[in-house]
Amino acid sequence: MDKFFNYFQITALVLFLLLFAGKISYLRLIKKINPVTIVVGKKGMQLAMDISFIIGLIIWILEVLLHSLHLAFPILALLHDMQLINSILAKYIGAGLISFGFIIYILALITLGDSWRMGIDCKAPGKLVTEGIYSISRNPISIFIDFYFLGTFLINGTLIFLIFAILAAIAVHLQILQEEKFLTRTYGLEYRDYCARTGRYLIWKISL
Repeated sequence: MDKFFNYFQITALVLFLLLFAGKISYLRLIKKINPVTIVVGKKGMQLAMDISFIIGLIIWILEVLLHSLHLAFPILALLHDMQLINSILAKYIGAGLISFGFIIYILALITLGDSWRMGIDCKAPGKLVTEGIYSISRNPISIFIDFYFLGTFLINGTLIFLIFAILAAIAVHLQILQEEKFLTRTYGLEYRDYCARTGRYLIWKISL
């Protein structure tokens, strides 16, 4: 059974990277748009947050691979080996969260079209997308990230993945707050009306 969850995690990771790289390549090569604006033009705390997020994501990906392939020399050995939960039910719930998250992610990528960006694009942000899955949530990709990291923790059950899940949720929320300020300045009343009818995370409003 453990082999199934190991293969599942590797497959999910490959799918995520393919979707991510595919979207970037499509926008760059076909639409002539640079969708990766993370770090670009950032200063101070925002730059530090972006760099920390990139480093953290790389470490998380490596940890998933090391754990799934049972390779030696984990990056953070003590946290990697400290088991907090080891339940077959938790593993299935984790796999379910990741699978459901991918459905949300794919729908979001399709709905966003040419407006998809990694980071805040001050020069060419694209049109404001409010239809499809974005009529249910203003940040479905953020929900996907939260589900993916939480699901990974439930499958593996170790402290390192719990820490990553918590840090990812915090980082995503802080990024959302930054994006909301930018979108309000950029789209004005159109975005404020959108916020009034669509929740930050879900169809009902959750303001933190």
